[in-house]
Amino acid sequence: MMFNPLEYTTAQWLFGPVLIFGRYVLFCAAFFLVFYVWKRREWFFKKIQQRFPMPADYRREIGYSAIASIIFAIVTWLCLGTPLKHYTLFYTDIDQYGWAWLLFSIPLTLFVHDAYFYWIHRLMHRRIFYRRVHLIHHKSVNPSPWAAYAFHPVESVLEAGIIPLLLFSMPLHPISFWAFITLMLLFNVYGHLGYELFPRSWYSHPLGRWLNTSVYHNLHHEKFTGNYGLYFTIWDRWCGTLRTDSEQKIENLHQRSAPPQADPIPAGNKQVA
Repeated sequence: MMFNPLEYTTAQWLFGPVLIFGRYVLFCAAFFLVFYVWKRREWFFKKIQQRFPMPADYRREIGYSAIASIIFAIVTWLCLGTPLKHYTLFYTDIDQYGWAWLLFSIPLTLFVHDAYFYWIHRLMHRRIFYRRVHLIHHKSVNPSPWAAYAFHPVESVLEAGIIPLLLFSMPLHPISFWAFITLMLLFNVYGHLGYELFPRSWYSHPLGRWLNTSVYHNLHHEKFTGNYGLYFTIWDRWCGTLRTDSEQKIENLHQRSAPPQADPIPAGNKQVA
């Protein structure tokens, strides 16, 4: 039987940060061990930026992600662990809305979050917010999976705003809610992976061209502007913020064919020509 957040005790809610951070560590560690340890040499030709972050970069990313996990847990607790829960549309009886709505609500949360993230991200790139807040995330010029939640606390609060927005605006069952936050984390980790995973043909596919890939987001970290989307390229294409050099970056990546002969040396998060 699935745990219902509405029935959690205060003591159980205190484990929220541990659970959220634990999921983050589990996902990030899995990708990190495969791409940055096990297949480090063999798949280096798929590495978008041909260098690796330094240990200090990993420590910074994990530290800020731990703080973000606490903030995400607090926001979730405020929505579902306090009297505010009575004003949400969170429900536990599947028959109340049916399986069709439950299944449809999962991709719907992603589309709503994608719009929310895009405009919050654009806001974070305003000068007043960038230097004081968003710069923390952009210290990862060459991001690793550990950068998935590496936000300034203020930005973490804004990022967590999607939780009350969804809970107070649409009916969500525990299945769809946990599916959403799991997909959100998974896609964040993938976006900061630093490796190309898709074939070249994916970018010209009628559906594939609308999916945001790790190449698009990595280019955002490398060049600091453009490519603001999370799951999709919809808003970037509509608003003209998809970087014009994205296509060339993709072409250059797919022209590589063989792994290097020597183990690559870390070069940190500093930009190199």
